[in-house]
Amino acid sequence: MLQQNCHKVGGRIVATEDGAVPGGPLSGVRVVELAGIGPGPFAAMVLADLGADVVRVDRPGGTGGLRIDPDYDIANRNKRSVLLDLKSDGGRAAVLDLAERADILIEGYRPRVAERLGVGPEACLARNPQLVYGRMTGWGQDGPLAPTAGHDIGYIAVAGALGMIGAADGPPVAPANLLGDYAGGSLYLVIGVLAALQHARAGGPGQVVDAAIVDGTAHLTAVIHGMLAAGGWQDRRGANLLDGGCPFYGTYETSDGGHMAVGALERKFYAEFTERLGIADQAPPREDFDAWGRLRAVIAARFKERTREEWTAVFDGSDACVAPVLSLREATAHPHLAARSTFTEHGGITQPAPAPRFSATPGAVRRAPARPGADAAEVARDWGLALPRDASDTATESATETTAETDETATEENPS
Repeated sequence: MLQQNCHKVGGRIVATEDGAVPGGPLSGVRVVELAGIGPGPFAAMVLADLGADVVRVDRPGGTGGLRIDPDYDIANRNKRSVLLDLKSDGGRAAVLDLAERADILIEGYRPRVAERLGVGPEACLARNPQLVYGRMTGWGQDGPLAPTAGHDIGYIAVAGALGMIGAADGPPVAPANLLGDYAGGSLYLVIGVLAALQHARAGGPGQVVDAAIVDGTAHLTAVIHGMLAAGGWQDRRGANLLDGGCPFYGTYETSDGGHMAVGALERKFYAEFTERLGIADQAPPREDFDAWGRLRAVIAARFKERTREEWTAVFDGSDACVAPVLSLREATAHPHLAARSTFTEHGGITQPAPAPRFSATPGAVRRAPARPGADAAEVARDWGLALPRDASDTATESATETTAETDETATEENPS
């Protein structure tokens, strides 16, 4: 029989089995998310995946942005939702009540909008001096571009990251919105609020975390800037070791139109790569930079002789550092990812499982994406507060159909 114990987590008592904290390492941490689009919701999802109790404050009419049925909005998994009109006295008061009981609050409006709505840092910290107030924007809270709208592609453009991606003889290529919104934005917000929470838990005051996508994306290029200063990186696309300039670090087309990714940088890996590819005797020396064009042609011609599946079998289990380039749907069935359960199914949706992994406090997909306003009664009970009557309205139809063009408050956000 499992031994049940009680543990204090985040100032709250929770029951556990054999000392393991249920629900993830952030179990007991309360988070308020003022609904937005892009990086803010994703950051809140990460916190929710790690076990935090995330209450998303949706607004009547939806947030605008991409059209998606709430049932499929994975960024809202593991959360609960209440529906509040922040432009009403009751809605504003309810948000401040939530902030008083929360450890972290996340918002993604343009600078000063939260203040105008009466739920800015000053108002929330007055109610809860230890609150961590996370602000997610593209440009940041100050600077000449701070008041303007923007999207991922523009943020990574001015941060210098977009200019590194793509072929030397073509235009820069945007990597979806993974690099700016989610890497430079969401994950830096998560790092920031958790660091600030640790500071507050150690006896320090609450504080504001200004997470700007331009800052986070620029920070991601730190090592490249070091290489640039040392003369080991050219400030142009497709001319370097890691940007496609190197013939043994790039992608190659196969006979069936697929592609293989090659990353055989180290000498011993390169030797195995050329041996398995069948070009060891005809490839020019890898150290001869002047022959890199010829080496690339030899590699490309050889890859075109077989299908992606055939080459995958050739390199399977080797140290040649070669992998097939898979689509999103194909990735879910890759044997290695399947063995690790990198993807999971919940509510009929195949989706990435929570990451990273914890031995004592594993995270999990516990709840389907929150429908706007559906959890008002449950949140009011668990958080010990009263909510306005309209907090229980689901407004599902409007949340599904509203776009940024029809949502009057969308202009207040700094969208991803």
